[in-house]
Amino acid sequence: MRPAPLNPLFADAASLPSVGPAAVRALERLGLTRVKDLLFHFPVGWRHTRRLASLAEAREGDRVAVPVEIVAHEPSRGRGPLRIIADDASGIGLMLAFFGPKSSGLAARFPVGARRIVAGRLELWNGRFQMIHPELPAAGNDAGEDAGADWAEPVYPLTEGLTSRRLAALAGAALARTPDLAEWIEPSLLSGRGWPGFNAALATVHNEPVSDGARDRLAYDELLASQLAWALVRARRRRIRGRPLAGTGRLTDALIARLPWQLTGAQRQALAEIAGDMGAPHAMLRLLQGDVGSGKTLVALLALLIVVEAGAQGALLAPTDLLARQHFATLQKLLGDLPVRLGFLSGREKGRAREATLAALAAGDIDILVGTHAIFMAGVTYAGLGLAVVDEQHRFGVAQRMMLAEKSDRPPHLLVMTATPIPRTLALANFGEMDISKLDERPPGRLPVDTRVIPLARLDDVLAGLARHLASGQQAYWVCPLLDGGGDSPDRDGEIASDPDAAAPAVARAAMLRQRFGETVALVHGKLAGPARDAEMARFQSGAAQLLVATTVIEVGVDVPNASLMIIEAAERFGLAQLHQLRGRVGRGTARSTCLLLRGDPISATARERLKMMRATEDGFAIAEADLKLRGAGELLGTR
Repeated sequence: MRPAPLNPLFADAASLPSVGPAAVRALERLGLTRVKDLLFHFPVGWRHTRRLASLAEAREGDRVAVPVEIVAHEPSRGRGPLRIIADDASGIGLMLAFFGPKSSGLAARFPVGARRIVAGRLELWNGRFQMIHPELPAAGNDAGEDAGADWAEPVYPLTEGLTSRRLAALAGAALARTPDLAEWIEPSLLSGRGWPGFNAALATVHNEPVSDGARDRLAYDELLASQLAWALVRARRRRIRGRPLAGTGRLTDALIARLPWQLTGAQRQALAEIAGDMGAPHAMLRLLQGDVGSGKTLVALLALLIVVEAGAQGALLAPTDLLARQHFATLQKLLGDLPVRLGFLSGREKGRAREATLAALAAGDIDILVGTHAIFMAGVTYAGLGLAVVDEQHRFGVAQRMMLAEKSDRPPHLLVMTATPIPRTLALANFGEMDISKLDERPPGRLPVDTRVIPLARLDDVLAGLARHLASGQQAYWVCPLLDGGGDSPDRDGEIASDPDAAAPAVARAAMLRQRFGETVALVHGKLAGPARDAEMARFQSGAAQLLVATTVIEVGVDVPNASLMIIEAAERFGLAQLHQLRGRVGRGTARSTCLLLRGDPISATARERLKMMRATEDGFAIAEADLKLRGAGELLGTR
């Protein structure tokens, strides 16, 4: 399938000159297994070296190349370095320091009386300039040669066993293998932007410190290729026949009629788009994105009911056991006595209960199955799967979609949801193979959440306010960050932190709050065993516990209308999207809700901007745009 002229780019990196087994292993650690990988392994910076005639012009910290005369060798003492004493043309002394095994062979490289040009960063040691492990530039080391011109070297992402110079040489070898390809960018765009050709752009990025035009051209190539790939995926998907499913309205009309509120215009539009897709002869692949509280779960349930009306089965997948059980409870509450048979399956279901669920599913006695990834694993058989709804799209990859497709003789319709609003440009780039429905309205009657930023130093005032809130009969959340060692933002779910004590802040805070408020405090975190976590959540949802202390395990899906106060400790450590999701746990009932962002001191300028944005708006799409500007887009294409 690959055009023959491209074959040299897909040759193994081992085919390049002087690449042995050790180099291959090092390149593999960087993901550089083919010639093309080296072409696109770009420098992350440049190391500039000034050529000087003498050290009279130099300053500490400069990286310079300067001619010197070797005066003497000073042997190492104990674990100290071997030092070579040198003088420059103006008589300024320079100490060359070599540590460990790198000191072998120095007598031959730096004989006393010889003139050498040495390059490195200048430090001060005992009042004189010093270079640690200086380099000998490839040219200009014959006696009497002057300093010459400055130069720059690319700095690449590295791993053990590779240097930037080695990678630069390999990139040069890869460039030599690059075939001349016909230009694919429209000529007027190319000339209007002043962009170079493809090969010239690659060479510029690897060989010149200033390469903005070349990088812009290659970025355009990457985005163009991704959109063409998505177009091909969409075209191929539409050639695969799906299972047209048309509802009768028997269940959907009954559910809408019993709701105590009207569907929003955005919900009606999304439902119409989904119903139209499912009635088509090819399998639906649609992304439903909506802000916190926009009613995605209701739209998903109505879509599932259309499938049940058409005589097929539906499945609702959630990324965690906690969220899956929350969805199951929500669907039970919404359906009431409607004639719909629900089932639940997660990795925690064992023995006879699990076998009974699997048998009922295979026999067609379950209309809608709710669960975790367990609902698509081997051994789970559907009588006729028509629609799968996947919550939190970013946890559900291509491999899972392939498993899903195997559950039916024809590919089932797929609706994926995300509660994280995505800027339109990112949505098109990230989910280009999907049709997109957007819920940008909140159900009527939702009151705004009063958001305040409070320094942690005022903890006593916060506790007093919390006491008054609980005394009034209302409930509250207190969210603590994880000790994940991962920088600015804790793990999203609290279940994947590598630190075994990741939940320690929540445990400690719960102990402190229990001293003041007693057993009305519940505790939930990702390290808690499933049954214990379920019991704590049940206490909070029933009202037996008024205060829930948690990590970000409650970020999505938890719905307790009587909870109207959210306290987020160390809020400066959370990302904007996380803060927005956590705030969305309140404001779900009739009482006016408050979100307190407790911040440490001092905080970074970026963290200050995040907290300012949280105070300014509840619009998740505006927050997503701000998050994009603060953090950048990340990796649009790839596995990270």
